[in-house]
Amino acid sequence: MNVQFGPILVVEDTPHLLELLEVTLRFKGYPVITARDGEEALAIMENEHPSLVITDILMPKMDGYALAFNLRKDPRTSRIPIIFISATYLTQDDKNFALQLGGVRFIEKPIDTEDFLLTVAEILTQGPGSQLDPMPARDFYVGYRERLENKLAHKNTQIQRTERLLKTLPDHQRPAFEALLKQVIDDRDKIQSELERLYQTLEELRSAGKTSQQND
Repeated sequence: MNVQFGPILVVEDTPHLLELLEVTLRFKGYPVITARDGEEALAIMENEHPSLVITDILMPKMDGYALAFNLRKDPRTSRIPIIFISATYLTQDDKNFALQLGGVRFIEKPIDTEDFLLTVAEILTQGPGSQLDPMPARDFYVGYRERLENKLAHKNTQIQRTERLLKTLPDHQRPAFEALLKQVIDDRDKIQSELERLYQTLEELRSAGKTSQQND
């Protein structure tokens, strides 16, 4: 008996990788819908109910961690399996946090397409996941802030090292490291932007808590 699957939602802000994942999945017969960040993914899911979400972690506007947190706290989407992919959040703490948010698998970039397709097939044949209790908001914000702050410090160190190195390189080696520097700066800016949004959210929660206490 052939098993019919709903669409797979791929969330990735890097155009060539988004295209690669979409083409790879479509070639194997899977229906695919795409989004370029977490906010766009949530908007799409107002009208779509994917059988699987495959999401990058490092993205603008809303990253993969925040997307997963929002999916798990909504009863309509809490059972959708989530695969995380990343080239940046690769420490064991990063992976543990992803799995605590309800991720079923974590795949490192660059992606091995054969292993990727096997993982997708395995998860889809298992069907929807069990009903998971969402991570408490306070635990999420504390863990999320730690992940972002650690990664921001790491990216700033990479930028400093690369800038120092560029001053010493011969001309024929500079283009490759200039491209690397541009990518690291872009990653840093995404993390900084997400961290600023998180600080704003935490401040709003603190202000709401103070107002509630004053009204009691």
